[in-house]
Amino acid sequence: MEIESLIESCENGLSSLFAELEKIAYQNQAKVLRAFQKNRIALRHFAPTTGYGYDDEGRDSLGALFADIFSAEAGLVSPNLVSGTHALTVGLFGLLRTGDTLFSISGNPYDTLIDVISGSGNGSLADYGVRFRKCDLKNGDFDFEAIREGLQDPGVTVVFIQRSRGYEWRDALSQEKIAKACSFVRSCGFQGCIFVDNCYGEFVEATEPTQNGADIAVGSLNKNPGGGLAPTGGYIVGKKRYVDQIAGRMTSPSIGAEVGSYAYGYREFYQGVFLAPHVVCQALKGSLLIGACLQKLGYDTSPSADKCPADITRAVRFHTERELIGFIQAVQEASPVDSFVTLEPWDMPGYADRVIMAAGSFVQGASIELSADAPVKEPYIAYFQGGLTYEHCRYALAKVLEKIQ
Repeated sequence: MEIESLIESCENGLSSLFAELEKIAYQNQAKVLRAFQKNRIALRHFAPTTGYGYDDEGRDSLGALFADIFSAEAGLVSPNLVSGTHALTVGLFGLLRTGDTLFSISGNPYDTLIDVISGSGNGSLADYGVRFRKCDLKNGDFDFEAIREGLQDPGVTVVFIQRSRGYEWRDALSQEKIAKACSFVRSCGFQGCIFVDNCYGEFVEATEPTQNGADIAVGSLNKNPGGGLAPTGGYIVGKKRYVDQIAGRMTSPSIGAEVGSYAYGYREFYQGVFLAPHVVCQALKGSLLIGACLQKLGYDTSPSADKCPADITRAVRFHTERELIGFIQAVQEASPVDSFVTLEPWDMPGYADRVIMAAGSFVQGASIELSADAPVKEPYIAYFQGGLTYEHCRYALAKVLEKIQ
């Protein structure tokens, strides 16, 4: 089928899902705007600070703003959290102590967390005497009997849920599933912290994990909540007692969240989260269109293109290594930055296999911008995410179809 005709046909078939996504975006935009108004955000909050950052209104109000957006008691939002992996690491080290057990109820964590949890001699949680156990998902949902059994371990103090798929062939976990899991964990008598890796999931649905039973949610500003404008950073929101513990690990127990300056100013963080509901909607519409077109051409994609996704990531299974690499290269060639670069697989730090990654983005590695990556191994699965505008996603799709056909 001619490329433009294929794209137009799929767009027409997706009109009802696009309308549903736009409704969710409006609900999230209203929620964000109300949080800005409640916290009386003003121009002074964008001002830079230096040194210790005592009484830094921009920093403190940004944390309070995120807390309100996520219906949480407290929030940490900091450029000193350099990535999602770092924010998750700070959160876990802030909550876990020697002899504790970290229990993942969504299977293996993302690749870059494996050494954080189980590494040997590198300052991992295991090096500090924290145990790890997991139960895998069952047919894409939580295995409640396995969860009940795992919670019999009296050392479990943190229950961990990874919302996104990582490098697995499964759908992201919806808020409905997360709410059901949190309720079940509490029904088993668990009194500790339910901790959600929220990366790639913010503003995809009308609620967040901290509105559905989670005590802590963590993510990266290079992804959804940065709106494509935040230059760096991460966030941690949730119950105040847990956020305070984590703040003591982020800086030191004696000063917590009372220090920390940013000499470049905070405007991009505030403006980024304000734009985030719209930007996420654009990325989701682009994901659906790419999924629908590739499914029509006979490729397997996850999630199915006949339903709204639970995060911004789409997995596509290709037949050969050549097709996989061609897909990633086409995404790079369709980017506004470094479009001329020819991508090759490499041994990327933190990953077990060679990885090829397209990220021709304004903010280096920003996953809310149009990007794609894949471990170069069988089965040949690429993971596509982001897109600041639907139009960019559509343009990139045409380039992809030219490359792989």
